[in-house]
Amino acid sequence: MFRPLRSALIVCAALAAASCGGGRERPQTDLAASRITTIGVNSYLWRATLDTLSFMPLLQTDSNGGVVVTDWYVNPQTPTERMKVTVSILDQDLRADALRVAALREVNQGGQWVGAPVAAATTQKLEDVILTRARDLRRASSAIN
Repeated sequence: MFRPLRSALIVCAALAAASCGGGRERPQTDLAASRITTIGVNSYLWRATLDTLSFMPLLQTDSNGGVVVTDWYVNPQTPTERMKVTVSILDQDLRADALRVAALREVNQGGQWVGAPVAAATTQKLEDVILTRARDLRRASSAIN
């Protein structure tokens, strides 16, 4: 009756003893800090994106897919204009090409929101702010460790 349990315990003990390697320590792996994460994308870019867009209401966040979508945001200083931003983090490495920012802009014309062009400098500036923040977070993390 206890024979299968006893056999299983013996096999487990044998595997555990074999995995010890005779007292040798396991080699340490040198993982880049950007890859040590429980999310699917670079954790510094993720945190920097959330920090940078914290003034806007968030509509959707997917840390595994690396997507942050804001809801429409109206700047109180320009109430006839609103913006919506989508940030995609494309890689686990902290690189400029691992980040893509897209923005939509609408202006209020006679009570109707109408699509309007977004200056290329707007999305480029957002990317720069996010990347700078991510680098700052990485430097701060390295200084602590």
